[in-house]
Amino acid sequence: MTAKTAAVAAIATASARRRAMPQAILLQDVEQLGERGEVIDVSKGYLRNFLIPRKLAEPATKGSIEAARRRKEAADRAVADAQTKAQESAELLNKTVLTIPHQAGEDGRLFGSVTAQDIADAIKEARGITIDRHDIRLGEPIKTVGTRMVEVEVSTGVIATVKTMVVEDK
Repeated sequence: MTAKTAAVAAIATASARRRAMPQAILLQDVEQLGERGEVIDVSKGYLRNFLIPRKLAEPATKGSIEAARRRKEAADRAVADAQTKAQESAELLNKTVLTIPHQAGEDGRLFGSVTAQDIADAIKEARGITIDRHDIRLGEPIKTVGTRMVEVEVSTGVIATVKTMVVEDK
């Protein structure tokens, strides 16, 4: 190898080292970069001057990549467990028949109405499942005595139908 060839090879490896982008692990979702836990390639300056001071990312090392992988697996397991629990709750609610007593007139019209909060309270009392009133799909409050099928969103994408009977309170 000639001196000229050796010099060109040395310059090429030095510039390749300089151009090598460091890897970072995102600690939060960053728009246009990626999601939390993802390993990305960024420039040194962007990592040092923007991402690290704002606690958006940390430099990627073998240990931190492994820790990020373990955190992601644990989060995935937690999501799967929550989804399974939501499915079980939905199956239980599908079998549930709620009876809500309310004062009514002779024509079957209620004095007041049965709201989503009343249904959420009845579910909590009957089955011990806490449902937010916003997750109960009730077009408008129930104002008459009768039986209704009420949809309840137990979790994102998991919907149960609860048979709700409004009876006259004596």
